[in-house]
Amino acid sequence: MTHLTVPFDVTNTGLLVVDPYNDFISEGGKIWSRIQSVAEANNCVEHMAQILQAAREVKMPVFFAMHHRYREGDYENWKYIAPIQRAAWHRKSFSYGTWGGEFRAEFVPAAGESVAQEHWCSSGFANTDLDNLLKRRGIQRVIVIGLIAHTCIEATVRFAAELGYDVTVINDAVADYSDEMMRAALEINMPNYANAIISTEEVLQAIASAGALAVAPE
Repeated sequence: MTHLTVPFDVTNTGLLVVDPYNDFISEGGKIWSRIQSVAEANNCVEHMAQILQAAREVKMPVFFAMHHRYREGDYENWKYIAPIQRAAWHRKSFSYGTWGGEFRAEFVPAAGESVAQEHWCSSGFANTDLDNLLKRRGIQRVIVIGLIAHTCIEATVRFAAELGYDVTVINDAVADYSDEMMRAALEINMPNYANAIISTEEVLQAIASAGALAVAPE
């Protein structure tokens, strides 16, 4: 695990929440049973909610990177479909207009928060307006939480690094299908791209400190 080397600044740091759909993180969701053991072991959903609330309290900009919601006819005319897309197609994951394709209640975007265009594969940046939304707000650093560690989180983190963002990943505010996949993502792959991989406890302290600095008298 790596640690923060520079304190957060709420003027250039944004919280990036990836895929907080009911299908992922709510009892009865299509994918919940596959990640439940890992997510409950590290209190992923509770930690995600705590971090989101902390960011809101200090007025840190919040952004959501959401997966494409299944719609009838998706992929039917595509020449090539990645395996992860084929799986989503067959499962009808995050179906548009259904409970599973809605934000879990704690993560419904608040006024002024930004929701990027839906990503079709894994990266929140690929073929979306996420980079533009971040740059318009002057964001240079992103704190990343959400689902799934070895797919959308890792792909988004890699792409963010390619675009020049400083990336912090919260290791107990993400989840995966197995402990092995979590270790591969957090201990082998993402340390190549994230400058810090820290716990919820650490990031809550850092966000609170950033908020205090933002209101401190000169």
